[in-house]
Amino acid sequence: MMRKIIKYVLGDIIRNKMVLVYTILLFVISLSVFNIETNTSKGILSLLNIILLIVPLTCIIFSTIYIYNSSEFIELLVSQPIKRKTIWYSLYFGLVLSLSLAYIIGIGLPALYYFPNAKGLMILVVGLFLTWVFVSIALLIAGSSRDKTKGIAIAIVSWLFFAIFYDILVLFILFQFQDYPLEGAMIVLSFLNPIDLSRIQLLLQIDAAAIIGYTGAVFKIFFGRGLGILICVLSMCAWFLIPLWLSVKIFQKRDI
Repeated sequence: MMRKIIKYVLGDIIRNKMVLVYTILLFVISLSVFNIETNTSKGILSLLNIILLIVPLTCIIFSTIYIYNSSEFIELLVSQPIKRKTIWYSLYFGLVLSLSLAYIIGIGLPALYYFPNAKGLMILVVGLFLTWVFVSIALLIAGSSRDKTKGIAIAIVSWLFFAIFYDILVLFILFQFQDYPLEGAMIVLSFLNPIDLSRIQLLLQIDAAAIIGYTGAVFKIFFGRGLGILICVLSMCAWFLIPLWLSVKIFQKRDI
């Protein structure tokens, strides 16, 4: 039954013009960046900055709206002898597969073509992790709030927090407590932002000291390059598994 629901959701999303526009936009951006930048590290960094903004925003907003717009379909499924857990996981995998496919076509294939090495692969991995994480967060938001307007507003604020406000908060803490050793605190703060973790993960792979940043440098000093990347990957796994698990628990107890 899960396979049937996933197939339906996947087909429904792939036919959505928004996903097509998202795919084309990523493809055009990636080709433009790779053709303009002659320096490998600068090209990857430019693309990374775009990925860290566009991918989380698209995934969290599109997924939140899709869940709200599919409320009648979800109610129909709930009325059938199907476990709620199966329904929710099917919706998640349908969203993740379609948005991941869009990312692979838009960014992954050009990245692997221009950089057929570990750097190109890491660009692909980072974007896929961000997709899984922010779809998971979207399901948690949509599952927690019945009000569509409120849910979309929370999704936008969540993206703004992780993409912009979190860095401002970290800089404020660094400025206020600059006389104290903050390396340990910076490590902890890095784990609390999936976008930060994605940035560190790719920059550790590039191993460019000039652009790795404070938190990336601390990560490298504490864990080294290889272990640092592994810890980032495991942390990103936690970031999509925990919100997904919480959203399932909420949906199982929810009155439809």
